[in-house]
Amino acid sequence: MANDRLRDAILRNGLTPGAVAEKIGVDPKTVERWITQDRTPYPRHRHAIAAVVREDVPYLWPKAVTPERASKIGQSELLQIYSRRSSVPYDLWGRLIERAEERIDVLAYAGLFLVEQDPQLVDVLRQKGADGVEVTILLGDPTSEAIERRSVEEGAPGLMAAKIGQVQQYYNRLEGAPGVTVLYHDTTLYNSIYRFDDEMLVNMHVLGRHAPHAPVMHLRRLNGGDLFGTYADSFDRVRKASKPQPGGERGEVAA
Repeated sequence: MANDRLRDAILRNGLTPGAVAEKIGVDPKTVERWITQDRTPYPRHRHAIAAVVREDVPYLWPKAVTPERASKIGQSELLQIYSRRSSVPYDLWGRLIERAEERIDVLAYAGLFLVEQDPQLVDVLRQKGADGVEVTILLGDPTSEAIERRSVEEGAPGLMAAKIGQVQQYYNRLEGAPGVTVLYHDTTLYNSIYRFDDEMLVNMHVLGRHAPHAPVMHLRRLNGGDLFGTYADSFDRVRKASKPQPGGERGEVAA
């Protein structure tokens, strides 16, 4: 059986098996066997190829990384944990946004603090989108039951919908901006997720506590790890169920 994922990844990057072989220092016939016979390379070669074709090792060779090994690598993906969001250094947010070259993802109910702490954020995101960065912002649907339930849990009925209304005034300015998508979800969130390429800040939700007082994990993706991927998959699932307008019909949105 052929390794179609590896073949596709090589072609998508405009490469040939020979070019890959030259980059990682092996015989071209060896790369051909990895593709046509689905041979599994040594770990050092797996990581080298994954870097060349910009894919994860588990995607290219699903059986090569055991769950136990993925879990251990995942532990190294945790760079820092903050006991509360308000403890995350202000300049860290700015650095992560500035360095992003491929994608910026925001999944929250409102995330009002982002535009409050940086009044220029909307302009920055607009420019990022124009520069080729895929910017996706997923906000809570203020008309949904999930939003009101969250407000009640925080002891302030109607507050979350009001916060979303405030943040909409900022993000509405991004309408029509190339590379920028703003959608609405009615999901019960267990975490707010802020992704910047291969780094991520995950703000955990704690019953009865407001988000600024809940812990935040700073993650950086490693090939073969499963912690970063867990939250990246969560973001993608919510995105597929999001909609362009509050109160609109739920359905899959094209990537």
